[in-house]
Amino acid sequence: MTAATRSDTPGAANRETRHGPLITTLFGLYARGEANWLSVASLVRIMSDLGVEAPAVRSSVSRMKRRGILESVRHGSTAGYSLADSTLGTLAEGDVRIFERARATVEDGWLLVVFSVPETEREKRHELRTSLTRLGFGTAAPGAWIAPGNLGTETRRTLESRRLTGYVDIFRADHLAFGDLRSKVSTWWDLDELAEMYADFLRRHSPLADPSSWARATPREAFRAYVPMLTEWRRLPYRDPGIPLALLPDDWKGSTAGALFDELDDILSERAREHALTVIHGAAR
Repeated sequence: MTAATRSDTPGAANRETRHGPLITTLFGLYARGEANWLSVASLVRIMSDLGVEAPAVRSSVSRMKRRGILESVRHGSTAGYSLADSTLGTLAEGDVRIFERARATVEDGWLLVVFSVPETEREKRHELRTSLTRLGFGTAAPGAWIAPGNLGTETRRTLESRRLTGYVDIFRADHLAFGDLRSKVSTWWDLDELAEMYADFLRRHSPLADPSSWARATPREAFRAYVPMLTEWRRLPYRDPGIPLALLPDDWKGSTAGALFDELDDILSERAREHALTVIHGAAR
């Protein structure tokens, strides 16, 4: 069976879907500091350190180019890829959410977003829903999207950058009555699913949080642990928009998982970067 045939199978498509987030993580971590460019050779080599073979890398990159995430860019005679401008903007927004997480308080109140999109612009409706979901909004009622009040600036900036402001109204709100607010939060967001995602992150990555175990580890070993860990983590702050702890279950795992991520980032990130840049610069020669 040829590589082209394999890429058309459902299993291959699933593998490409898994590899794409790894590639996005690599570009976010290491390409932006290298003039937003990685050569084909360096990307293939660095992905091999994560156990991904060259044909799968090229297939995933092709899919990402079709989706407008990456662009083909040559530096002289060397082929490579850059992040599209829209992707750079999304990653810059994500840096704050991922590395500088802010937990709201009840006193921050809420944001309410409602929108109206003409039937002839269905794609805008989809884009709005996608943007609000990515920001972590829940649904308080049909057509009423809700998020913690401290996300006002980020929400405005995101909708402005996507040119969606003409369809949207944003309100600040307080819950005055009726019913128990803590119970309502559990209907506005799928807290059970989110709790399981946090628990899974803790199960998978807690064994890494022993600095002594990394005392003799190589930069390559740190890289192999760090990039998949960060790739898994970076979707979680979008699913949890920083709901006030007072409104979450008493045994909420989000804070514990966040502390684990910060610890692993501190232990692994610099040595992982050392390995990545060695590979990138070595492949460029």
